[in-house]
Amino acid sequence: MDFITAQNLVFSYVDEDDSQVNITDAKNVLDDVSFTVKKGEFVALLGHNGSGKSTVAKHLNAMLSPTSGKVYIDSIDTADEDEDFTIRRKVGLVLQNPDNQLVASIVEEDVAFGPENLGIEPAEIRRRVDEALKAVDMYDYRNQPPHKLSGGQKQRVAIAGVIAMQPDCIVLDEPTAMLDPKGREEVMSTIHKLNREKGITIVLITHYMEEAVDADRVIVMDDGKVLVDGSPREVFSQVELLKRHRLDVPQVTELCYKLRSYGVELDNLSLHSSECIEKLMEVLR
Repeated sequence: MDFITAQNLVFSYVDEDDSQVNITDAKNVLDDVSFTVKKGEFVALLGHNGSGKSTVAKHLNAMLSPTSGKVYIDSIDTADEDEDFTIRRKVGLVLQNPDNQLVASIVEEDVAFGPENLGIEPAEIRRRVDEALKAVDMYDYRNQPPHKLSGGQKQRVAIAGVIAMQPDCIVLDEPTAMLDPKGREEVMSTIHKLNREKGITIVLITHYMEEAVDADRVIVMDDGKVLVDGSPREVFSQVELLKRHRLDVPQVTELCYKLRSYGVELDNLSLHSSECIEKLMEVLR
């Protein structure tokens, strides 16, 4: 069952107060974008800066409405302003900088902020906050001030705040971009755990190719359009296509690609280092 459907999505940023601007003259940030995401799926959305990834993210919880085309969340049209509240309960958005999302002076109060604004009963809020913090392995820090946490810990608290609102889907817009390697590992482990154990639909926007290799599907955007849509292996095997569009592939895949160019017989391009090692051992036998 498709939880997210984008149909011929077009979007342009136009200053509505500028009477001199003709909407047909505006450059499309998104240009005829179509894709679907099934309930419970983990989809990685890739692309270089300016490709339209973040604009797509804002359409998925009705922060933006299409200039033309449609976006449906669980069959609800995001252009229907009366449904904005329902859509935002279904799709939670986690942004790049955790400091911009933390609003309280104590971790558990911050996680409670969303449910409180939904009018949830106090006893239920308490249960949700504890459950959300345990889900991201931050329960032991519930009484800590957020400013004393590491970047990865802050981002996990931000994710807990979204989880506490019990969305069906979480859209994460480059959540590890400002983190060190340890923080990135912590956040990615949390995201996969939520998808695997709680069945939460995940849309991960990232420019780290290694973060996409374990997704169910990868969608690559370029210049406001969908360039490639498929499994990680299908997408990252198209090395030359991606390079023509100024995009990278995982380092292990790049290594295998270069080894092939030097005559090493590899039947496919590996996505993980363990897979690459195994294939090289076969070649050397």
